[in-house]
Amino acid sequence: MKLPVFLDRDGVINENRSDYVKTPAEWVPIPGAIAAAAILHRAGHPLVVVTNQSGIGRGYYTSEAVESIHTVMQNAFAAAEIPAVPVMYCPHHPDERCSCRKPGTGMIDQARSEYKLPDGGWMIGDAHSDMELGRRAGLITILVLTGRGMDQLEMIRAENLKMPDHVTDSLVSAVKIILSLTP
Repeated sequence: MKLPVFLDRDGVINENRSDYVKTPAEWVPIPGAIAAAAILHRAGHPLVVVTNQSGIGRGYYTSEAVESIHTVMQNAFAAAEIPAVPVMYCPHHPDERCSCRKPGTGMIDQARSEYKLPDGGWMIGDAHSDMELGRRAGLITILVLTGRGMDQLEMIRAENLKMPDHVTDSLVSAVKIILSLTP
């Protein structure tokens, strides 16, 4: 088994919205993202989506709405011949201080346990919290500049935070990085 690739959802696979993706109709894939995920799948990398969904804890939408959104996403994956991708999400309000909210490693720990995934792998995200999660979980980090990525990169530089292992424009180019570094 090749090393797993953990993917943030909003801003990496689908368009990010400042008012949250609350309905299936608001879930819009980023051009090329689903095809890029299919390339990783065909190359033998297990895929797992890890996403903070604090809108549930904040009362903006329900877990049922998130499940409906994930059904639309899974249908897009299936159309690209990717079998069901595990989706781990944190429904908690940030004030709850849970272990699953990124940058906590709870979602990755759960995915590794449930799906018998090896240690190591990749974390692709558009936020500093994704990169910090990746570091804490022993993953190679790739910040994509889609979604909030550009603003987050500026914040990382301005606050002199640890840089991601790689910075690139999208999931499409992140896949090229992974494939170039994977035997």
